[in-house]
Amino acid sequence: MSKLADELYRERLKRVTDAIELRVPDRVPVSTPFGYFPAKYCGILAHDAFYDYPKWKQAYKKTVIDYEPDMFRLVTNESGQVLEAVISKQTLWPGHGVPETSAQQFVEGEYMTADEYDMFLNNRADFIIRHYLPRVYGLFEPLANLPPLNTQTGVIPYHLLATPEFSNLLTTLVTASKQTMKWRAETGTFAAEMDELGYPSYGGFAGLAPFDMISDNFRGMRGAMLDMYRNPDKLLEACDILLQQQAQMIKALNIPGKTKIGFIPLHRGADGFMSGKQFETFYWPTLKQHINNVIDAGITPCVFFEGDYTSRLEYLLELPKGKVLGQFDSSDIVKVKDVLKNHMCIMGNVPPSLLQTGSTEDVKDYCKWLIDVVGKDGGFIMSPRSAIDEVKPENLKMMFDITKEYGVYN
Repeated sequence: MSKLADELYRERLKRVTDAIELRVPDRVPVSTPFGYFPAKYCGILAHDAFYDYPKWKQAYKKTVIDYEPDMFRLVTNESGQVLEAVISKQTLWPGHGVPETSAQQFVEGEYMTADEYDMFLNNRADFIIRHYLPRVYGLFEPLANLPPLNTQTGVIPYHLLATPEFSNLLTTLVTASKQTMKWRAETGTFAAEMDELGYPSYGGFAGLAPFDMISDNFRGMRGAMLDMYRNPDKLLEACDILLQQQAQMIKALNIPGKTKIGFIPLHRGADGFMSGKQFETFYWPTLKQHINNVIDAGITPCVFFEGDYTSRLEYLLELPKGKVLGQFDSSDIVKVKDVLKNHMCIMGNVPPSLLQTGSTEDVKDYCKWLIDVVGKDGGFIMSPRSAIDEVKPENLKMMFDITKEYGVYN
């Protein structure tokens, strides 16, 4: 790292750290999740993020250097070739289910039925291997033919492993594994490269709310919501199991870059998805413990409060002061500041719709208002509410420029 890059890195990191730890920095930090915006900005395709990583990395690097964020969120995608090989059913990616110019999409489904809770709770490995994996990956469909794993002590089902279906599974899995390791070798150095250029990043995935894991990956939104009425005890038990499972994962978590900030997106806890009582019963207890587990592991959780959390803000005061970065979407940002000032760093909440359809003056006025109201006395990072894939480059530039010009603290 050159002396200038090193100085800029330390300056930017201190600015962000001061804000997170509720000190007043020299000015309001500005950050963004660039997402697939580099494709639009550099004239390439989102498809390249899955199939031509060197090309994608160059576009991403140019975007970061041109916009000069104090911190940016880096997300590395899976290899499209690997997704094809395993026949992923939970993901639509550019050129496979969505246009080559579009972001990937998660395909939610009921991959565990209500009557399979007991199997999940009592013999999770058997359920995952023989039921769940065959449903979410076409390559693993032969696993559904295995006998119950607890009946196979000392026995190898050679008659099944010798079939063409299993032979193809094993051969394809070896090839896909090699491709995955090659892909990770290419993507795994990018955060360090940007550190060397003077740009702190974050993006390591630090888990989910346990309820979201059930809703997203197993029961689907409809199933999880019905379970709050029909299977509440089993739902709570499953959340506890997934909380403990993630606690083990966190111990081995490798966060890229030097910021040690882990990303936790929230999907079902917002107003409109469940009542306050349901939030208090099914969502908050295990989420709070998960966030505390992440903090105890020496990682700063960046919690994305997607949707409207205005009615839930008082709960957030139960989290450790100055230890959490809260990215807020459509919550009442004035109320967020009023409740969480001097307790949690607030990141947000420039609307992507404004960045996409507004004028530069509109963006300028909104950002100045945010700095005046939410940036008062520190503890604030300027950032978009959510994805910025299709925003106007000049509007995004205005968000950065006006923050650096106007967001200076005395």
